[in-house]
Amino acid sequence: MTKVNCLNPIAKCGLDLFSDNYEITDNMEGAEVVLVRSASMHELELPDSLAAIARAGAGVNNIPLEDCAKRGIVVFNTPGANANGVKELVVAGLLLASRDLTGGYNWVKENAADPDIAKKVEKQKKAYAGNEIQGKKLGVIGLGAIGAKVANIAFRLGMEVYGYDPYVSVDAAWSLSRHIRHITNVEDIYRECDYITVHVPALDSTKGMLNKDAFALMKDGTRILNFSRDTLVNDEDIKEALASGKIAKYVTDFPNPAIAGVDNVITLPHLGASTEESEDNCAIMAVKQIADFIENGNIKNSVNYPACDAGSCTTAARVTICHKNIPDMLTRFTGVFAKQSVNIANMVSKSKDDWAYTILDVDAEINEDSRKELEAVDGVVKVRVI
Repeated sequence: MTKVNCLNPIAKCGLDLFSDNYEITDNMEGAEVVLVRSASMHELELPDSLAAIARAGAGVNNIPLEDCAKRGIVVFNTPGANANGVKELVVAGLLLASRDLTGGYNWVKENAADPDIAKKVEKQKKAYAGNEIQGKKLGVIGLGAIGAKVANIAFRLGMEVYGYDPYVSVDAAWSLSRHIRHITNVEDIYRECDYITVHVPALDSTKGMLNKDAFALMKDGTRILNFSRDTLVNDEDIKEALASGKIAKYVTDFPNPAIAGVDNVITLPHLGASTEESEDNCAIMAVKQIADFIENGNIKNSVNYPACDAGSCTTAARVTICHKNIPDMLTRFTGVFAKQSVNIANMVSKSKDDWAYTILDVDAEINEDSRKELEAVDGVVKVRVI
Protein backbone atom coordinates (compact mmCIF):
# COMPACT_ATOMS: atom_id res chain seq x y z
CA MET A 1 0.00 0.00 0.00
CA THR A 2 1.49 3.34 -1.08
CA LYS A 3 0.85 6.08 1.46
CA VAL A 4 0.08 9.56 0.11
CA ASN A 5 0.18 12.67 2.29
CA CYS A 6 -1.56 15.88 1.14
CA LEU A 7 -0.06 19.06 2.59
CA ASN A 8 -2.84 21.14 1.00
CA PRO A 9 -6.38 20.26 -0.05
CA ILE A 10 -6.18 18.48 -3.41
CA ALA A 11 -9.21 18.32 -5.69
CA LYS A 12 -11.22 15.12 -5.19
CA CYS A 13 -11.39 14.47 -8.93
CA GLY A 14 -7.63 13.92 -8.82
CA LEU A 15 -7.44 11.86 -5.64
CA ASP A 16 -10.23 9.62 -6.95
CA LEU A 17 -7.84 8.47 -9.70
CA PHE A 18 -5.70 6.62 -7.17
CA SER A 19 -6.41 2.89 -7.12
CA ASP A 20 -7.07 0.83 -3.99
CA ASN A 21 -3.31 0.34 -3.73
CA TYR A 22 -2.95 3.89 -2.42
CA GLU A 23 -3.87 5.22 1.00
CA ILE A 24 -4.37 8.93 1.75
CA THR A 25 -2.84 9.72 5.13
CA ASP A 26 -2.70 12.84 7.29
CA ASN A 27 0.75 11.88 8.55
CA MET A 28 3.84 12.46 6.43
CA GLU A 29 5.82 9.93 8.47
CA GLY A 30 6.00 6.74 6.42
CA ALA A 31 4.54 8.37 3.30
CA GLU A 32 6.07 7.57 -0.08
CA VAL A 33 4.30 10.43 -1.85
CA VAL A 34 3.49 14.03 -0.92
CA LEU A 35 1.02 16.17 -2.84
CA VAL A 36 1.36 19.91 -2.28
CA ARG A 37 0.10 23.21 -3.63
CA SER A 38 1.43 26.30 -1.83
CA ALA A 39 2.58 24.94 1.56
CA SER A 40 6.29 25.57 2.22
CA MET A 41 8.35 22.40 2.60
CA HIS A 42 11.71 24.03 3.28
CA GLU A 43 11.48 23.65 7.05
CA LEU A 44 9.85 20.21 7.07
CA GLU A 45 11.70 17.05 8.03
CA LEU A 46 11.14 14.72 5.10
CA PRO A 47 10.91 11.00 5.93
CA ASP A 48 13.33 8.46 4.47
CA SER A 49 10.35 6.67 2.94
CA LEU A 50 9.56 9.59 0.63
CA ALA A 51 10.07 8.81 -3.07
CA ALA A 52 8.17 11.61 -4.80
CA ILE A 53 6.62 15.04 -4.34
CA ALA A 54 4.03 16.38 -6.75
CA ARG A 55 3.31 20.10 -6.86
CA ALA A 56 -0.25 20.71 -8.11
CA GLY A 57 0.86 23.80 -10.02
CA ALA A 58 3.86 25.09 -11.92
CA GLY A 59 6.01 27.01 -9.43
CA VAL A 60 8.19 24.94 -7.10
CA ASN A 61 9.94 27.60 -5.01
CA ASN A 62 8.16 26.16 -1.94
CA ILE A 63 10.07 22.86 -2.30
CA PRO A 64 13.77 22.22 -1.45
CA LEU A 65 14.65 20.86 -4.88
CA GLU A 66 18.36 20.24 -4.44
CA ASP A 67 17.96 18.57 -1.06
CA CYS A 68 15.31 16.32 -2.60
CA ALA A 69 17.57 15.44 -5.52
CA LYS A 70 20.37 14.47 -3.13
CA ARG A 71 17.99 12.08 -1.38
CA GLY A 72 16.53 10.61 -4.57
CA ILE A 73 13.14 12.28 -4.08
CA VAL A 74 11.72 13.07 -7.51
CA VAL A 75 9.82 16.37 -7.59
CA PHE A 76 7.06 16.81 -10.16
CA ASN A 77 5.04 19.85 -11.21
CA THR A 78 2.08 20.29 -13.55
CA PRO A 79 3.08 22.79 -16.25
CA GLY A 80 0.19 24.00 -18.36
CA ALA A 81 -2.56 22.57 -16.19
CA ASN A 82 -3.47 26.02 -14.87
CA ALA A 83 -2.40 27.97 -17.96
CA ASN A 84 -5.87 28.99 -19.09
CA GLY A 85 -6.85 30.29 -15.65
CA VAL A 86 -3.72 32.46 -15.47
CA LYS A 87 -4.16 33.61 -19.08
CA GLU A 88 -7.66 34.86 -18.36
CA LEU A 89 -6.44 36.79 -15.31
CA VAL A 90 -3.66 38.37 -17.38
CA VAL A 91 -6.34 39.64 -19.78
CA ALA A 92 -8.12 41.14 -16.78
CA GLY A 93 -4.78 42.67 -15.75
CA LEU A 94 -4.39 44.30 -19.17
CA LEU A 95 -7.79 45.95 -18.75
CA LEU A 96 -7.07 46.98 -15.16
CA ALA A 97 -3.82 48.58 -16.29
CA SER A 98 -5.56 50.44 -19.12
CA ARG A 99 -8.85 51.61 -17.61
CA ASP A 100 -9.17 52.87 -14.04
CA LEU A 101 -11.82 50.29 -13.25
CA THR A 102 -10.83 50.01 -9.60
CA GLY A 103 -10.98 53.77 -9.10
CA GLY A 104 -14.37 53.98 -10.75
CA TYR A 105 -15.73 51.06 -8.79
CA ASN A 106 -14.52 52.49 -5.49
CA TRP A 107 -16.09 55.91 -6.27
CA VAL A 108 -19.48 54.33 -6.96
CA LYS A 109 -19.27 52.24 -3.79
CA GLU A 110 -18.32 55.25 -1.68
CA ASN A 111 -21.19 57.32 -3.12
CA ALA A 112 -23.81 54.56 -3.28
CA ALA A 113 -26.10 56.37 -0.81
CA ASP A 114 -26.08 59.67 -2.72
CA PRO A 115 -29.53 60.21 -4.29
CA ASP A 116 -27.88 62.26 -7.07
CA ILE A 117 -25.30 59.61 -7.95
CA ALA A 118 -26.72 59.06 -11.46
CA LYS A 119 -26.20 62.76 -12.30
CA LYS A 120 -22.79 63.01 -10.66
CA VAL A 121 -21.53 59.98 -12.61
CA GLU A 122 -21.49 62.00 -15.84
CA LYS A 123 -19.14 64.57 -14.32
CA GLN A 124 -17.05 62.12 -12.32
CA LYS A 125 -16.36 59.50 -14.96
CA LYS A 126 -13.72 61.59 -16.73
CA ALA A 127 -11.51 61.08 -13.70
CA TYR A 128 -11.34 57.38 -14.53
CA ALA A 129 -10.92 57.57 -18.30
CA GLY A 130 -8.27 55.29 -19.73
CA ASN A 131 -6.94 53.77 -22.91
CA GLU A 132 -7.93 50.92 -25.19
CA ILE A 133 -5.54 48.03 -25.68
CA GLN A 134 -6.35 47.57 -29.36
CA GLY A 135 -3.43 48.67 -31.49
CA LYS A 136 -1.01 48.81 -28.55
CA LYS A 137 2.24 46.83 -28.40
CA LEU A 138 2.46 44.00 -25.86
CA GLY A 139 5.75 42.34 -24.99
CA VAL A 140 5.48 38.79 -23.64
CA ILE A 141 8.65 37.65 -21.87
CA GLY A 142 8.54 33.86 -21.61
CA LEU A 143 6.59 31.80 -24.13
CA GLY A 144 5.80 28.67 -22.13
CA ALA A 145 2.31 27.28 -21.64
CA ILE A 146 0.97 30.51 -20.13
CA GLY A 147 2.98 33.04 -22.13
CA ALA A 148 1.99 31.45 -25.44
CA LYS A 149 -1.70 31.58 -24.53
CA VAL A 150 -1.38 35.22 -23.44
CA ALA A 151 0.38 36.14 -26.69
CA ASN A 152 -2.27 34.46 -28.83
CA ILE A 153 -5.28 35.99 -27.10
CA ALA A 154 -3.67 39.44 -27.02
CA PHE A 155 -3.27 39.29 -30.79
CA ARG A 156 -6.92 38.34 -31.16
CA LEU A 157 -7.79 41.37 -29.00
CA GLY A 158 -6.10 43.56 -31.58
CA MET A 159 -2.70 44.08 -29.96
CA GLU A 160 0.64 43.98 -31.73
CA VAL A 161 2.45 41.21 -29.86
CA TYR A 162 6.19 40.77 -29.39
CA GLY A 163 7.41 37.50 -27.87
CA TYR A 164 10.78 36.80 -26.25
CA ASP A 165 12.01 33.41 -25.07
CA PRO A 166 15.50 32.10 -25.91
CA TYR A 167 14.51 28.63 -24.67
CA VAL A 168 11.08 28.29 -26.27
CA SER A 169 10.09 24.64 -26.62
CA VAL A 170 8.99 23.04 -29.88
CA ASP A 171 5.47 22.51 -28.50
CA ALA A 172 5.19 26.15 -27.44
CA ALA A 173 6.51 27.34 -30.79
CA TRP A 174 3.91 25.29 -32.64
CA SER A 175 1.13 26.69 -30.45
CA LEU A 176 2.06 30.33 -31.15
CA SER A 177 0.16 32.34 -33.71
CA ARG A 178 2.25 33.15 -36.78
CA HIS A 179 1.39 36.79 -36.12
CA ILE A 180 3.51 36.93 -32.95
CA ARG A 181 6.78 38.76 -33.62
CA HIS A 182 9.66 36.70 -32.26
CA ILE A 183 12.22 38.95 -30.55
CA THR A 184 15.79 37.74 -29.95
CA ASN A 185 16.86 40.57 -27.62
CA VAL A 186 14.71 41.31 -24.58
CA GLU A 187 15.88 44.94 -24.63
CA ASP A 188 13.88 45.41 -27.85
CA ILE A 189 10.76 44.53 -25.85
CA TYR A 190 11.69 47.12 -23.24
CA ARG A 191 12.17 49.80 -25.89
CA GLU A 192 9.19 49.07 -28.14
CA CYS A 193 6.28 47.89 -26.02
CA ASP A 194 3.49 49.79 -24.28
CA TYR A 195 2.66 46.80 -22.08
CA ILE A 196 5.05 44.14 -20.80
CA THR A 197 3.96 40.88 -19.17
CA VAL A 198 6.47 38.45 -17.70
CA HIS A 199 6.01 34.65 -17.65
CA VAL A 200 9.31 33.07 -16.61
CA PRO A 201 10.21 30.88 -13.61
CA ALA A 202 11.78 32.33 -10.47
CA LEU A 203 15.48 31.44 -10.78
CA ASP A 204 18.70 33.06 -9.66
CA SER A 205 19.12 34.25 -13.25
CA THR A 206 15.67 35.88 -13.40
CA LYS A 207 15.50 37.40 -9.92
CA GLY A 208 15.05 41.17 -10.22
CA MET A 209 15.21 41.04 -14.03
CA LEU A 210 12.79 43.96 -14.20
CA ASN A 211 14.89 46.61 -12.47
CA LYS A 212 16.03 50.21 -12.88
CA ASP A 213 18.21 49.33 -15.87
CA ALA A 214 15.30 47.67 -17.66
CA PHE A 215 12.91 50.50 -16.74
CA ALA A 216 15.36 53.08 -18.08
CA LEU A 217 15.03 51.53 -21.56
CA MET A 218 11.22 51.61 -21.52
CA LYS A 219 8.85 54.21 -22.87
CA ASP A 220 7.40 56.72 -20.45
CA GLY A 221 4.07 55.36 -19.21
CA THR A 222 4.79 51.67 -19.81
CA ARG A 223 2.50 49.25 -17.99
CA ILE A 224 3.98 46.15 -16.33
CA LEU A 225 2.12 42.91 -15.54
CA ASN A 226 3.60 40.24 -13.29
CA PHE A 227 1.59 37.04 -12.86
CA SER A 228 4.65 34.78 -12.45
CA ARG A 229 6.57 35.52 -9.22
CA ASP A 230 7.12 38.69 -7.20
CA THR A 231 10.90 38.23 -7.13
CA LEU A 232 11.13 38.90 -10.88
CA VAL A 233 10.53 42.61 -10.24
CA ASN A 234 12.77 44.74 -8.02
CA ASP A 235 10.30 46.36 -5.61
CA GLU A 236 12.32 49.48 -4.81
CA ASP A 237 13.18 50.11 -8.45
CA ILE A 238 9.60 49.84 -9.66
CA LYS A 239 8.38 52.15 -6.88
CA GLU A 240 10.84 54.78 -8.11
CA ALA A 241 9.75 54.19 -11.72
CA LEU A 242 6.09 54.58 -10.74
CA ALA A 243 6.79 57.78 -8.80
CA SER A 244 8.60 59.29 -11.79
CA GLY A 245 5.93 58.28 -14.30
CA LYS A 246 8.30 56.03 -16.25
CA ILE A 247 5.95 53.17 -15.33
CA ALA A 248 2.26 54.09 -15.39
CA LYS A 249 0.81 50.97 -13.75
CA TYR A 250 2.11 47.80 -12.15
CA VAL A 251 -0.35 44.92 -11.94
CA THR A 252 0.82 41.95 -9.89
CA ASP A 253 -0.68 38.80 -8.42
CA PHE A 254 1.84 38.85 -5.56
CA PRO A 255 1.23 41.50 -2.88
CA ASN A 256 3.99 42.05 -0.36
CA PRO A 257 4.66 44.76 2.25
CA ALA A 258 6.92 46.69 -0.14
CA ILE A 259 4.34 47.31 -2.89
CA ALA A 260 0.88 46.66 -1.43
CA GLY A 261 -1.00 49.96 -1.30
CA VAL A 262 1.52 51.91 -3.40
CA ASP A 263 -0.06 54.38 -5.83
CA ASN A 264 -0.58 52.93 -9.33
CA VAL A 265 0.09 49.40 -8.11
CA ILE A 266 -2.82 47.01 -8.54
CA THR A 267 -2.27 43.93 -6.40
CA LEU A 268 -4.35 40.77 -6.55
CA PRO A 269 -4.17 38.06 -3.85
CA HIS A 270 -2.47 35.34 -5.94
CA LEU A 271 -5.61 34.46 -7.90
CA GLY A 272 -3.92 33.26 -11.10
CA ALA A 273 -4.65 29.56 -10.74
CA SER A 274 -7.45 29.95 -8.21
CA THR A 275 -10.21 28.61 -10.38
CA GLU A 276 -12.10 25.40 -9.88
CA GLU A 277 -11.03 24.23 -13.32
CA SER A 278 -7.32 24.92 -12.74
CA GLU A 279 -7.31 23.14 -9.39
CA ASP A 280 -9.03 20.13 -10.96
CA ASN A 281 -6.61 20.04 -13.90
CA CYS A 282 -3.56 20.30 -11.64
CA ALA A 283 -4.80 17.57 -9.31
CA ILE A 284 -5.56 15.18 -12.17
CA MET A 285 -2.20 15.78 -13.84
CA ALA A 286 -0.26 15.42 -10.57
CA VAL A 287 -1.94 12.15 -9.63
CA LYS A 288 -1.46 10.62 -13.09
CA GLN A 289 2.26 11.47 -13.04
CA ILE A 290 2.68 10.10 -9.53
CA ALA A 291 0.86 6.85 -10.36
CA ASP A 292 3.02 6.30 -13.44
CA PHE A 293 6.15 6.89 -11.36
CA ILE A 294 5.16 4.64 -8.44
CA GLU A 295 3.79 1.83 -10.60
CA ASN A 296 6.15 1.99 -13.61
CA GLY A 297 9.07 4.14 -12.51
CA ASN A 298 8.50 6.60 -15.36
CA ILE A 299 9.24 10.30 -14.90
CA LYS A 300 7.35 13.08 -16.66
CA ASN A 301 7.52 16.77 -15.71
CA SER A 302 10.09 16.47 -12.97
CA VAL A 303 11.99 19.63 -12.03
CA ASN A 304 15.00 17.95 -10.40
CA TYR A 305 15.39 14.69 -12.37
CA PRO A 306 15.27 14.01 -16.13
CA ALA A 307 12.23 12.83 -18.04
CA CYS A 308 12.56 9.07 -18.50
CA ASP A 309 9.93 6.71 -19.91
CA ALA A 310 10.30 2.95 -20.37
CA GLY A 311 6.58 2.24 -20.75
CA SER A 312 5.14 -0.66 -18.78
CA CYS A 313 7.35 -3.40 -17.44
CA THR A 314 6.86 -6.75 -19.20
CA THR A 315 9.78 -8.58 -17.57
CA ALA A 316 10.23 -10.16 -14.15
CA ALA A 317 11.24 -6.91 -12.45
CA ARG A 318 12.06 -3.26 -13.01
CA VAL A 319 14.79 -1.42 -11.13
CA THR A 320 14.92 2.37 -11.02
CA ILE A 321 17.99 4.27 -9.83
CA CYS A 322 18.40 7.94 -8.92
CA HIS A 323 22.09 8.80 -9.14
CA LYS A 324 24.64 11.47 -9.83
CA ASN A 325 25.42 12.30 -13.44
CA ILE A 326 29.00 10.99 -13.42
CA PRO A 327 30.96 8.64 -15.74
CA ASP A 328 30.89 4.83 -15.61
CA MET A 329 27.63 4.50 -13.68
CA LEU A 330 25.93 2.21 -16.20
CA THR A 331 28.96 -0.10 -16.26
CA ARG A 332 28.74 -0.46 -12.51
CA PHE A 333 25.02 -1.18 -12.60
CA THR A 334 25.32 -3.84 -15.27
CA GLY A 335 28.25 -5.37 -13.38
CA VAL A 336 26.01 -5.97 -10.36
CA PHE A 337 23.51 -7.89 -12.49
CA ALA A 338 26.24 -9.78 -14.34
CA LYS A 339 27.56 -11.18 -11.05
CA GLN A 340 24.07 -12.53 -10.34
CA SER A 341 23.73 -13.88 -13.92
CA VAL A 342 20.67 -11.64 -14.40
CA ASN A 343 19.93 -10.55 -17.96
CA ILE A 344 18.99 -6.92 -18.66
CA ALA A 345 16.18 -6.93 -21.22
CA ASN A 346 15.75 -3.18 -21.52
CA MET A 347 17.50 -0.07 -20.22
CA VAL A 348 16.76 3.66 -20.37
CA SER A 349 19.08 6.23 -18.80
CA LYS A 350 18.76 10.02 -18.92
CA SER A 351 20.58 12.91 -17.28
CA LYS A 352 19.67 16.44 -16.24
CA ASP A 353 22.40 18.75 -14.99
CA ASP A 354 24.03 17.06 -11.95
CA TRP A 355 21.54 14.21 -11.71
CA ALA A 356 20.58 11.14 -13.71
CA TYR A 357 17.92 8.44 -13.68
CA THR A 358 18.15 4.89 -14.97
CA ILE A 359 15.44 2.28 -15.55
CA LEU A 360 16.47 -1.36 -16.00
CA ASP A 361 14.08 -4.18 -16.87
CA VAL A 362 15.51 -7.57 -15.90
CA ASP A 363 14.53 -11.17 -16.56
CA ALA A 364 14.73 -12.35 -12.95
CA GLU A 365 13.51 -11.24 -9.54
CA ILE A 366 15.90 -8.91 -7.73
CA ASN A 367 16.98 -10.05 -4.29
CA GLU A 368 17.78 -7.76 -1.38
CA ASP A 369 21.51 -8.33 -1.70
CA SER A 370 21.49 -7.05 -5.30
CA ARG A 371 19.45 -3.99 -4.31
CA LYS A 372 21.87 -3.16 -1.49
CA GLU A 373 24.85 -3.62 -3.79
CA LEU A 374 23.34 -1.13 -6.25
CA GLU A 375 22.71 1.33 -3.40
CA ALA A 376 26.35 0.96 -2.35
CA VAL A 377 27.62 2.18 -5.74
CA ASP A 378 29.27 5.57 -5.25
CA GLY A 379 26.93 8.24 -6.64
CA VAL A 380 23.70 6.30 -6.17
CA VAL A 381 21.14 8.00 -3.93
CA LYS A 382 18.05 5.77 -4.22
CA VAL A 383 17.10 2.40 -5.69
CA ARG A 384 13.55 1.17 -6.17
CA VAL A 385 12.49 -2.30 -7.26
CA ILE A 386 9.09 -2.45 -8.96
